Amino acid sequence: MSDLFDDPQPGQNAPEFTVSEISGEVKRTLEGTFGRIRVRGEVGRVFKARSGHLYYDIKDDRSVLACTTWKGQISGLSVVPEEGLEVVVTGRLTAFGAQSKYNMNVDEVAVAGQGALMALLEKRKKQLEAEGLFAPERKKPLPYLPQIIGVVTSPSGAVIRDILHRLRDRFPRKVLVWPVAVQGKTCAPEVARAIEGFNRLTPGGALPRPDLIIVARGGGSIEDLWGFNEEIVARAAAASQIPLISAVGHETDTTLIDFVSDRRAPTPTAAAELAVPVRLELMAWTETQGARLTRAAGQAVQLRRQRLNDLARALPKPDTLLETPRQRLDRISDRLPGALISGVQRRRVHLSETAASLRPATLRQLVEGRRNRLQNLSSRLSLRPIQREVKQQQDRLAQLVQRLNAAQAARIDRQRQALTATGRQLEILSYKATLERGYAVVRSGDEILTTRAAAAKASALQIEFADGTLDLDGGAADAPKTEGPNPPAKGGGQGSLL
Repeated sequence: MSDLFDDPQPGQNAPEFTVSEISGEVKRTLEGTFGRIRVRGEVGRVFKARSGHLYYDIKDDRSVLACTTWKGQISGLSVVPEEGLEVVVTGRLTAFGAQSKYNMNVDEVAVAGQGALMALLEKRKKQLEAEGLFAPERKKPLPYLPQIIGVVTSPSGAVIRDILHRLRDRFPRKVLVWPVAVQGKTCAPEVARAIEGFNRLTPGGALPRPDLIIVARGGGSIEDLWGFNEEIVARAAAASQIPLISAVGHETDTTLIDFVSDRRAPTPTAAAELAVPVRLELMAWTETQGARLTRAAGQAVQLRRQRLNDLARALPKPDTLLETPRQRLDRISDRLPGALISGVQRRRVHLSETAASLRPATLRQLVEGRRNRLQNLSSRLSLRPIQREVKQQQDRLAQLVQRLNAAQAARIDRQRQALTATGRQLEILSYKATLERGYAVVRSGDEILTTRAAAAKASALQIEFADGTLDLDGGAADAPKTEGPNPPAKGGGQGSLL
């Protein structure tokens, strides 16, 4: 300080300062005198620079205080300043010597009273409503029985226990819990990230995407529930492709997420009731519908049977329907022999009349006229073109015959090769090759015997070896009794092969 106050020039009493010296002294005086302070006022102009710093004014009816919140301090604000909002800001006064201005560096912003909060809430509500986020036509229907339910809430509170208990009582479902803070500075960004995170999950993946989302929190003051009034939460809920139920606070509490969600529940327990039906009631309803269906089907069959019987009584008997056609057939049958005889007689008379009108002279003249006409036509024909055409057709016929013979020979050769290959394959697959290895085929007539019992019942056997067949008479009844699998023949004769 002693360095600043140099000795005054001769003839002057006040010391001299440089511009930087006086600016620095003013800055130190402001910061040292006031320190950390709290200021209440209405937010005026708000401007966010490209660098990320936030500049705004705090004003009352007579004065304006310039405020600055640096980029790194914005994330720590519980409330982002908005124009027209009455707030209490906390920070330090400082001076900016380059422009001879002073301002306040703010690192904490709080809304000044519940009335200001309600005013801010009403402003945001009107803004979102004007964008159409509250429109009924954009709300999605809830699935009747979701397989997986995603719950966004605090994992340590009573809310999640109430929801799980209610789901277990009504209809047990799989539940995915996304833990978030339900009040405080981190509440709004965590809830928004949870909603977006559930929507980014892949259906049927390792962590499956839920069919329904429940955002839940217990009751509290408006300050405690303020995180669900933030614009980032409301827009995340509106953009959710998964149907969403909001269950924030008690029945009298209303937050912005309630207006943009697809369904609002007065309590978290009520949200679980909206999510799934009652399993026992559903089973009872199913049984009731099945009984009604059975009764309806029985009544329908009974009514149609009665209708069929009524219609059958109104129909005439089959014999009555056939009486008239039968009589018509009898009359026609009686008239048929006479009609045939009469027809033959008429045709015989007509034939006689036609034969009488023909004379030999007339026939001779007719034949002579046809012959003369044929001669005239023959004389008009030229034989040379006909002979040339015949020669061409003969040459063409000879070529076709040659091609036909070649094609037939090629076809026969292909078929011969195929037949030879088939014969070789038949020889490979034939049982004759098996007979060559010492096996035999036992037949009784056209039947092939594969068991001893069948051979014992046969009256005659035919055994086929590789070099021929052997016929045997008699079955197991004539065979001697054997001992062991291969007994010797008795009496010196040939024993039974079986």
